[in-house]
Amino acid sequence: MGDKTQLLSFVLAARFKRRASIILGILFATLANHFVAGYAGTWIASLVSSQALRWAVAISFFAFGVWALKPDKLDEDRDLPGTSVFLTTLIAFFLVEMGDKTQLATVALAARYETLVAVVLGTTLGMMIANVPAVWIGGALAQRVNMQLMRWFAATLFVVVGILALLVPVSAA
Repeated sequence: MGDKTQLLSFVLAARFKRRASIILGILFATLANHFVAGYAGTWIASLVSSQALRWAVAISFFAFGVWALKPDKLDEDRDLPGTSVFLTTLIAFFLVEMGDKTQLATVALAARYETLVAVVLGTTLGMMIANVPAVWIGGALAQRVNMQLMRWFAATLFVVVGILALLVPVSAA
């Protein structure tokens, strides 16, 4: 919550006012980005022992928890002149998601769990849950939601997932 992709959702919704095209762009960009990230995670998992992977995933989620407390901001105008709203959203979201917390979390989850499709669908669903309300409600939501509280909530969830990564037996993965 409160990361670059959610800010981009607000900006796109305010600028284009074509919610369906924006939401479809977010969906397809996230699926593509998270599939690439998930594939990278499964590849990484094949290179290290399950115990080392367990600790790496847990430490990653603890770091994501700390990172979630830092608010993101958009650094540049993401509008691509001469393109459709869908294509603008697709390209902008794919690029903004590169190196973002959710992409790195997808890598870590795919490295930990062998079900690539379930990981990609789960992380994509999470992105849609976070971004669709931003598209539909836009600026009104940003004014009413305490983003600092939401960042603390997200940080807590990352830490909980990190703890669970340590507690769940390796054989259950």
